[in-house]
Parts: sequence; structure tokens; C-alpha cells
Amino acid sequence: MNTLKYLIATAACLSALGCSSQMKNTPQIEREILLQSRESWDGTPYNAYPAGAPELTLLKLKIPANTQLPWHSHPMPNAAYIVSGELTVETREGGLKRTLKQGQTLAEMVGTVHRGTTGDAPVELLVFYAGEPGMALSHPH
Repeated sequence: MNTLKYLIATAACLSALGCSSQMKNTPQIEREILLQSRESWDGTPYNAYPAGAPELTLLKLKIPANTQLPWHSHPMPNAAYIVSGELTVETREGGLKRTLKQGQTLAEMVGTVHRGTTGDAPVELLVFYAGEPGMALSHPH
């Protein structure tokens, strides 16, 4: 009985270390961190997630060329990935600006009024929100 436990424990350890034959046949998964941040793009730290049950939302947005979005704010942390095009984001107060291009990411602001403007090409982006059920993703200002 002790020998069986020893063999099972040894097999588990070898498997965890990547020494099993099954692990050698498993395709390698590439991993790249696109964004990891404790603060929004203007340097403001994220204080907390909303209280309550979590609700994750992932949107794919397509914004036409030469479009200026209205001033707005977000009540929860969110992050964007620029799939195509060029987007300039700016704050209402202080006039901070940042231009993002294809393949770049953005840690969005929470509670700060801002807007985005596209260039001469449409913009496609993925935006991930970490909120709670019933919470609006943005508020107009």
C-alpha cells in the first residue's frame, strides 16, 4: 500500500515538473502580458473594484474615422486593446492626451471625465470591464 502511494506521489511530482510523456505531446501555449496595471493611463491608482457580485463585460467597438466621442467617465476599472486604427484619448481637466495605435493597450480611467477621438481611419477596439450586475459601463458628462 505504501509503495502505491509513493508511486502516485512520484508520478504527480514528475507530471507537475513537466516530466510526463503526456506533457511532451501537449502543444506549447504562448503567453504575452498585454497590460498589467494598478493605475489608469494618467497615473491615477485604482482604489477598488465595485462592491457586489462581479460581472465581466468584453465589448468589441468599431468607431468611424474622424469621430470625436462625447465626454464620459467609467464607474469601474476597464482596459482596452486597439485592434486597428489610431485613437487619441484626452482628459477634460488638465488636457492630458495619449495616442494609441494598433496592438497597444490602455488602462482606462475610473471616475475621470475623458473622451476619445479617431484619426483618418476607423478604430476597432476590445474593451474589458470589471463591474457588477446592472452597473452602467459609462456615464455621459
